[in-house]
Amino acid sequence: MIEVYDRKENRMKEEQVVGGSLLKLLYEKPYSKPFLYFVKRKFFSDLYGRLMDTPWSKRLIKGFIKDHGLNMEESLKAEEDFATFNDFFTRKLKPEARPFDAKDEIFISPCDARMLAFQDIHVEEVIQVKGLTYALKDLIQDESLAEKYEGGTVMIFRLNPLDYHRFHFPDDGVPHPTHTMDGLYYSVNPVALKSIPRLYVENKRAVTKFDSRNFGPLLFVEVGATNVGTIIQTHKDCTPVKRGSEKGYFRFGGSTLILFAEKDRVRMDEDLLLRSQDGIETRVLFGESIGRAAN
Repeated sequence: MIEVYDRKENRMKEEQVVGGSLLKLLYEKPYSKPFLYFVKRKFFSDLYGRLMDTPWSKRLIKGFIKDHGLNMEESLKAEEDFATFNDFFTRKLKPEARPFDAKDEIFISPCDARMLAFQDIHVEEVIQVKGLTYALKDLIQDESLAEKYEGGTVMIFRLNPLDYHRFHFPDDGVPHPTHTMDGLYYSVNPVALKSIPRLYVENKRAVTKFDSRNFGPLLFVEVGATNVGTIIQTHKDCTPVKRGSEKGYFRFGGSTLILFAEKDRVRMDEDLLLRSQDGIETRVLFGESIGRAAN
């Protein structure tokens, strides 16, 4: 069972996990290693992704919505208007479904997710989950860039397959060209994160430097996962963007967005920091205030 803290309801809640029994089998049972070898490979996620792009996959949408109680009133398109399951999975929301604070000093969540946040980080030991770390230079394959975030802030946004899967810019600014790194496709569910050391470093990922107006240089790292064959970037490189504008989206599957800020640029909300120290994720929505400018 996975529990996350719900800010709106001010209580711990059990998370709905798609394929939870299979995840435990793959990542907790020693006899499942031969199966995991295939599941973590690119061809498996590519094959599944192509299946979710077929007209046949449309028949899965109704049951998925019903089984998981998704609120389709937020969606721009009606259930019957989606051509494929991936079309539904990457659905856009009505603007009023995710309002956000436009004040310069407010740092907003870039996506719907379960979130951890840590400040004063050591770039040689960035936390994956409690007890497991990785080096930032290994994650982004750029040692000089990694050193700029020494003592800074890391925000980890884990997207469940039930989430809205588009991600956005938390501030006005200019994005640099995105660099992609090939890798494996382990699940990013906590069951897998506790079982695979340096999972983020091993998985496929995309890195974007972002010069934000109010929070200094930010670093986006989007991490693919099982059945996430593609991380799509929808913004234009080196073109100014506005706070809340779309950066991109993940295709089918659970995924993770990791965001880094330099030292003394952002001060995360205290409740997020305290729960993160105890290894407790907090449920946040795109546009929700999660911190402020530090100066």
